[in-house]
Amino acid sequence: MVQAESSGLEAMLITDDLLLYYKRCQRRVFLDVYSDPAERDPEQDFLLKLRQDSWAYRQAIFDALPHQSPKYPRGDWEAGAQATLKLMQQGVEQISQGVLLRQTPEGITLLSRPDLLVKQPGSSHFGDWMYAPTHIKLGKRPKPEYQIVAAFAAHLLAEAQGVLPNTAQLILRRQDAYSVSLERWVPLMQEVVSDCIGTLLQQQEPEVFISRQKCSLCHWYSRCYAIAKSQQHISLLPGVTPSRYRDLQALGVTTVESLAQSTISLLEPAVGNEVALDLVQQAQSNVQNRAIVRHRDGEETQTTPFFTSTETLPTASVELYFDIEAEPELNLDYLLGVLVIDYRTDTETFYPLFAQYPSDEALIWEQFLDLVSLYPDAPIFHFSDYEVETIKRLAKLYQTPQPQLQRLLSQFVDVHGYVMNTATLPVESYSLKHLARWIGFEWRDAGVTGSQCVCLYNQWLKTSDRSVLDVILRYNEDDCRATYYLKNWLVNFMQDSVQNSTKSYAKISE
Repeated sequence: MVQAESSGLEAMLITDDLLLYYKRCQRRVFLDVYSDPAERDPEQDFLLKLRQDSWAYRQAIFDALPHQSPKYPRGDWEAGAQATLKLMQQGVEQISQGVLLRQTPEGITLLSRPDLLVKQPGSSHFGDWMYAPTHIKLGKRPKPEYQIVAAFAAHLLAEAQGVLPNTAQLILRRQDAYSVSLERWVPLMQEVVSDCIGTLLQQQEPEVFISRQKCSLCHWYSRCYAIAKSQQHISLLPGVTPSRYRDLQALGVTTVESLAQSTISLLEPAVGNEVALDLVQQAQSNVQNRAIVRHRDGEETQTTPFFTSTETLPTASVELYFDIEAEPELNLDYLLGVLVIDYRTDTETFYPLFAQYPSDEALIWEQFLDLVSLYPDAPIFHFSDYEVETIKRLAKLYQTPQPQLQRLLSQFVDVHGYVMNTATLPVESYSLKHLARWIGFEWRDAGVTGSQCVCLYNQWLKTSDRSVLDVILRYNEDDCRATYYLKNWLVNFMQDSVQNSTKSYAKISE
């Protein structure tokens, strides 16, 4: 994908894939170019599945329309560009996987391979027609990096046909085609290209920055995370985004310790009062390695010593803990896991409502409704908004009466929301795994993730291998138990905080 040598510009190849990744992370592109590929992490199963899904989605669109592809030896971009040019000169209606190539005066090679080049009316070198690029992406939103890549293709296409197309298009998953404003994105793309070339020529490894969502699937994650951990890099703090990090740097706050000692008045002009309060409390929690009460009022955390939260978690003689496993590509929720904690009988029972086939989703939904109807007064604890949104989706899809849905939703309690409103913990993320592990809970299959379960479910559909199913069920049960464990910890933490605040107040009042 990327080639570069320390000898200079003549070996540099700037591709649309490189620009896409550069827009996401400059460090990744630098490491792709200059580091030993053997040091990369093994490719994750979920990433391989995303690639396969992306290829299948692209292929389905190709199959639905007539098109021609340029023929050329693999990797011979010059030959590919010439073959693409001939197809455009012939006026082919749609060209798939065309090659657009340009050499800059400095000797840098620019290469784009749009999924489609679509013939349109207009005036160009070819005659009374021209072409516009289309990129097919598995994502649901027209992300900036997608639009940068589309503008890059349009820019190179202008070189070949003598005119910039009126637009470029993105075909996204379950969305209408999206038109990219080239007037806006071509100048931005040119800035990114220039910045990318400068970064690569400088040959100085960009600073590490851990952004959890963007970094988790990267093949350099282990290397970058090890560096960040050894440096105790401030990006490991929840809430420190790249833009906030730039704001903190401008204020001279570049370490967790300096952030923990910062005043709200120093940070507030840059990030606002609420964010400043959260960041300082988070840094203090990490430095002290202890959970602290999350304060929402007062200018400084030090001036608000008493527990003032009115948040309380419900408790009951029977409590339900709920977690879902889903396959997004199939728009399917294939496992509804319910852990029933019955304090009356001192029992814990896990019910894995599993769709052996995608068509079984309606069945497990009815099973879920039957199960929870046995406990109409039991709170249903879950972690994050996903479970509630899924319940609404399934109820609508399978025509559950609205009064029944409303009664069900009234039982739901989001443990994540309570954590975020009451406690600051010394963690790198407020995900269930980070929180539960900090308070001592461990999953039985340490290496399994929710993303991996998506792959395992697809494997189950192909093989019906019981051992695969057992891994999924254990993972889901452990998610339910982690939520149970976290809820109990949070109840005790809140009670202790109230007692300590009351004692402190009584002592001061004496």
